[in-house]
Amino acid sequence: MLRRLVSVLAGVLGAAAALALPATAGNPLGGLELLKDYEARRSSSSDPDWHNGNADARPIEPGETLVIADLEGPGRIVHIWNTVAAQDRWYSRLLVLRMYWDGEKEPSVEVPLGDFFAAGHGMDVPVNSLPVRVTSEGRARNCYWPMPFRKSARITVTNEGKGRVNAFYYYVDWQKLKSLPKDTAYFHAQYRQQVPCQPGGKNYVILEAEGRGHYVGTVQSVRLNEPGWYGEGDDFFFIDGEQEPSLRGTGTEDYFCDAWGFRKFDGLYYGLPIWEGYNTGDRSTVYRWHIPDPIPFRKSLRVEIEHKGSRDNVSGFIERYDDFYTVAYWYQTEPHKPFPPLPPARERVPYDEAQIKELDLFLEGAQAEPKEALRTQEGFGRGGKQVFFTPAQSGGSFTLKIPVAEAGSYNAILFATCSWDYGIYQISLGGQAAGGPRDFYSGGTGTRELNLGRFELPAGEVELSFRNAGKNPDSKGYFLGVDGILLRKLK
Repeated sequence: MLRRLVSVLAGVLGAAAALALPATAGNPLGGLELLKDYEARRSSSSDPDWHNGNADARPIEPGETLVIADLEGPGRIVHIWNTVAAQDRWYSRLLVLRMYWDGEKEPSVEVPLGDFFAAGHGMDVPVNSLPVRVTSEGRARNCYWPMPFRKSARITVTNEGKGRVNAFYYYVDWQKLKSLPKDTAYFHAQYRQQVPCQPGGKNYVILEAEGRGHYVGTVQSVRLNEPGWYGEGDDFFFIDGEQEPSLRGTGTEDYFCDAWGFRKFDGLYYGLPIWEGYNTGDRSTVYRWHIPDPIPFRKSLRVEIEHKGSRDNVSGFIERYDDFYTVAYWYQTEPHKPFPPLPPARERVPYDEAQIKELDLFLEGAQAEPKEALRTQEGFGRGGKQVFFTPAQSGGSFTLKIPVAEAGSYNAILFATCSWDYGIYQISLGGQAAGGPRDFYSGGTGTRELNLGRFELPAGEVELSFRNAGKNPDSKGYFLGVDGILLRKLK
C-alpha cells in the first residue's frame, strides 16, 4: 500500500512539475498531451456571411482605424497573423499597430506594423525567429508573443498613409481563461527613432521604463548617412536607477550575438533580415530576443546604445550620425510610463517620393554617343516616361544635366528598369564614379532602385553620366532605361 501511495504521489508531482515548467525550458512540445483548461477563441477578418461569402478582408481608408480585436478577459493572446494589400509603397511603416490592456487610455504597444514584425524601413522581407515569423516574401506576418489581459484587450491598426489599404486580412488567436496568476505581467512594445543620431556623445535611448517587469527583445534598423561601419557602439542596461549600468556591452554586432561585422542571416533568438552593406544609404534591420535571458527590473529600466564605428573605411571608434529606428519589447505589471510621441508618418518613411527628379525632363541638351540611340519610352519604370538608350554595340554613353538647389552632401538613389536586353553601365554623378559598373540585365522586365552612394555636389547643374561597359553573357543587348533620381540631402 505504501509503495502504491508513493508511486501515485510521484506521478502527481511529476505532472505538476511538467505544468510549472515553461515550454521553452525543454521540449517545446512538452505538456501538449495534457488536457487544456481554457476555451480557444479567435477574432478574424472572416466574411460575416461565413456560409457563402469570401470577403475575408477589411479596407482601411487614409486616417482611419481598424479594430482587429476587442476581447473580454481574462485571457491570453497567443498568435497574431496578418497580410496586407495597400496602395502606399511603405505601408508597413505607415500602418501603426496599437494594443490596449484592461481599458487603458494610452497603448502598451505602439509600433509601425513592419517594425513590430522585425522588418524595418517599410520593407517586406522574410523573418525566421521563435516569436516572430514572416513568410510569403515578407507579406505574411506572424507573432507568438504571449499577451495576457485580465479584463479586456483591444488591438487596432491605423492607416497614417495617403493611400488606401485595399485589404487587411487578420487572425488574433486567444485563450479564454478562468483566471491569471497574480504575478502576470503585460506585454509592451515601443518604437523610437532619431534621424540622424544626436551629436555630442549622447547615446541613442532604446527604452525608458518605470515599474516592475523584464525586458525581452530589441529590433534595430539603421540607414547609413556616410560610408563605413556603424556597429562599434556598446549597449548599456541601467537597472532600477543605477548610475553605472549592470549590463555593459562590447559592440553592436556583439549585442545582437554576431561578430566581425554583419551579414544577412536568421535564427530563433537573433538574426539580420535586412543587410545592404557599408555604403551611404544602405539599410539594415537586426533583432535580438531575450527569451532565454530576460532582463528583470523592479523600479525602472533604461536601455541605451552608442552610435559609434568607423568612417570612410578607416578603422576606429568614432561617433557616427546615421539614422536609427528601434523597437523595445518588455513585460511589466504596473501602468507604464507615457510613451514619447510617435514620429509623424512623413518622418518615418525613407524619403519623400515627391522629391524624385524625373529624368525625361532633362533630355533636352543631353549628350549621347550614338546620339540617335537616346530617346524616351512610355509606360516604364515608375510610370510616365523613362530615358531609353538603345546602342547597337558596346561603348556607348550619354550624359544628362541635373539641377542641385544647394551645395552639400547628398545620398543619390537612381530609379531604373532592368530587362533581358539591357547592358552593364558605369554611372557617374558630378564627375564622381558611383562605385563600379552596374548590371541592368534581368530575365524579365522590372524596376530597380539603386543606391549610388554619397556625393559632395555644388549648387547648379551637375552631370549624371552613363557609360556602357559591356553586357551580361545572358543579355541580348546593351540597352538602358532610367526613370528618376533622388538627391537626399544629408544632415
